[in-house]
Amino acid sequence: MTTAPFTADTVSGPTAVSPLLTRLAAERATGALLRDRGTLFLEDGRIVHAESPATPGLDVLLTKGGGLAPERWREAVDRAGARRQVARFLVDSGGLAGGELEICHLAAIFDAAFFALSPGSGPSRFRRGATHWIGSVRSVPAAAVERETRRRRELLDAVWPYPLLDTSPVVPRAAAPGQTVTSRQRILLRQADGVRTPAALAWVLGRPAFHTLLDVRRLAAAGLVETPHAPVPGPVAEPLPEWMTQAQTPDVALLRRLRDALEASL
Repeated sequence: MTTAPFTADTVSGPTAVSPLLTRLAAERATGALLRDRGTLFLEDGRIVHAESPATPGLDVLLTKGGGLAPERWREAVDRAGARRQVARFLVDSGGLAGGELEICHLAAIFDAAFFALSPGSGPSRFRRGATHWIGSVRSVPAAAVERETRRRRELLDAVWPYPLLDTSPVVPRAAAPGQTVTSRQRILLRQADGVRTPAALAWVLGRPAFHTLLDVRRLAAAGLVETPHAPVPGPVAEPLPEWMTQAQTPDVALLRRLRDALEASL
């Protein structure tokens, strides 16, 4: 198994997200596309799994956000992880319905891909032949993942164009008299303690990270959470005149005459 280094992906044209991913899909490659903010696993050019440190994994979505008991997940990993058949074990053992697994798995793919394919996600490397221990669930065309990633970027800015919200602590504000707050929003606001960021809230709630970002931006647009703003730069100090910054060579002879004059007057 080899890891081939590549330079950082750059956006080429209005629709490009990852030129390298597009190329791997065209080559029907199998392996792992690694970036700083996540990894995409491909099989025959299609994406079969994705994960990112910025998002809750499939285990969190299934156990906190879904109906799977945490012990059933641990059993599946222990008994089928080495064989890379965790997904198959969950369904065959009756721990999870196939439809629920597919829905959560697709949510995990699109969620992690959004962060892995972000513009600041660093250089890309492709580890040919690498597979993930979750096993086969469902594959997604790379073009569909790129298209959804673009749509999500545009949606966030259309709702409330303040990217600092995505990484800052979520600070709730009191609702205005008569303002409607949905049950989903109330659940999020109860967990927003002024310290947790949207990513931390996603882990606590067992929700996809992107959906949490979107909820927070909608809350900010409604005035229900504070919108952080970039600090305003202070005034730029005028440069000192050149004569003030240059070191002056003391006139030693003058200093001696002054010293002698002072001593004579004492």
